Amino acid sequence: MSFQTEFSTIATRGMAVTPHHLACMTASSILKQGGTAMEATIAAAATLAVVNPAMNSIGGDGFWLIVPPHEEPFVIEACGASGSLATEEFYKGFSKVPKRGPRSASTVAGTISGWQEALNYVSECGYSRLSVHQLLKDAIYYAENGYAISALEEADLTEYVKSETVSEDFKNTFMPNGTVPAVGEIFKQKQLAKTLKDLAENGLNSFYTGNIAKLIAEDMKSVGMPITGEDLAKHSAVRKVPLRLAHEHGELLNSPPPTQGAVSLSILGILDALKVQGQHEGVLIHTSVEATKQAFILRENITDPRDMKLNPDNLVKPANIIKMAKNIDLNKTSKSGNCEGPGDTVWMGVMDDRGFNVSFIQSVYHPYGSGIVLPQTGILWHNRGITFSLDKNHVRYIKPGKKPLHTLNPAAAKLKDGRIMVYGTRGGDGQPQTQAAIFHRYVVQDLNLQMAVSAPRWLYGDTLDKDLVDVLRLEDRFSKDTLEYLKERGHVLDLMPAFSAKFGIAGALVRHVDGRLEGAFDPRGNGSAIGY
Repeated sequence: MSFQTEFSTIATRGMAVTPHHLACMTASSILKQGGTAMEATIAAAATLAVVNPAMNSIGGDGFWLIVPPHEEPFVIEACGASGSLATEEFYKGFSKVPKRGPRSASTVAGTISGWQEALNYVSECGYSRLSVHQLLKDAIYYAENGYAISALEEADLTEYVKSETVSEDFKNTFMPNGTVPAVGEIFKQKQLAKTLKDLAENGLNSFYTGNIAKLIAEDMKSVGMPITGEDLAKHSAVRKVPLRLAHEHGELLNSPPPTQGAVSLSILGILDALKVQGQHEGVLIHTSVEATKQAFILRENITDPRDMKLNPDNLVKPANIIKMAKNIDLNKTSKSGNCEGPGDTVWMGVMDDRGFNVSFIQSVYHPYGSGIVLPQTGILWHNRGITFSLDKNHVRYIKPGKKPLHTLNPAAAKLKDGRIMVYGTRGGDGQPQTQAAIFHRYVVQDLNLQMAVSAPRWLYGDTLDKDLVDVLRLEDRFSKDTLEYLKERGHVLDLMPAFSAKFGIAGALVRHVDGRLEGAFDPRGNGSAIGY
């Protein structure tokens, strides 16, 4: 490892970690202007929606986990429901929801509503808010004047256009010269800049009920999406109580259904129940993979809470964790789990000098979401609708007004020694696995926070092949001894390059009891941890 991947960033007044350095600068600027962690998160999220379009957009969804200095933690659920036209007739002739196009873009985009709800909370706390224009200033600049394309973005877009049918609106937006922009090329999104300016001038709710909503509704109708202007107007973000898991080292927090937060908590709960601590690295990986398979079975029950057959509060009860732990053979791998596949997203964390701690995630689901760019606004729409089923007997059967399963799940922990930790990553099936790796290495194995994020990773379930072969992918930095240990237990291994972004782009922040703020970024991405 290099110096950059071993040592954390330390500050005392404010700290932010994001997967893009420009977003880190945005968050830091807002904190220095006296903004809260919530406002810094909104500003950085807006910047990310411009400079990292493969992973997130204002046409996607978002989830917040906020740990205040004194009050109880809470979740802001900013995910949209399926449109009123997402009926059985709309999907007639299809056996499953298509991965791209208007049938995949079947749910309202909720992330902007989450920004507004976070601002409402700032006001409730009695703070004078920064203007929306101040918060969107950087995002507007980068959309209007451009930013330099990164190697990751070039690779993402190249892979996308090779594998997907690309619309003219998409080409006009992301390939303005007819080709994929090269690394370092300045890339602009003029139409999106106009939309962001409207939101700055007329308020974030313009996305759902104002002039922007009118343009969105017109475009959705023209491209054949099953969402109407009325669907937009009915949407709002909601606050929820987080899922909680008692752990030997403290209390773990995550988002409730329709997210897979219970999956992330279950893996860590199983590791805790089986007393996996500082043993051989192979023990941690094998047990984590087997815990992941158990948690993926649990995930089959998760959908819109109104349609769940199980009580969401029972998902991570101690009895359920112990039951899953008993199904694990420490010496042999089990059959393949119920995978959902890869997903792409952005996670960020922010802490301020008032004591607020934010774990935030925002996504278009698969790279470039549905592939639909609404021409009048320049908004790229997500494809979260593909997690619905067209089987009438399935718990996730699509119907108007239903929320889909979300792989998004921001994490936090309140440790017994007084530390507060926020952490997360992108990556679909990889999110709960990487969360478990980072938490376990930092809290249980007592690694330096940056080393916990930089350390070699594994990934079960991100099966890129059509036959979903039961493969465990690992970075090629693991020792031969560890690889042999896993092979002996029946794992089929696939070694991938060191620091591959396929293993997610994660981050973590810790607030220490002495006031220090510690940040760790992922060297697999373009981000950083910035404090002051």
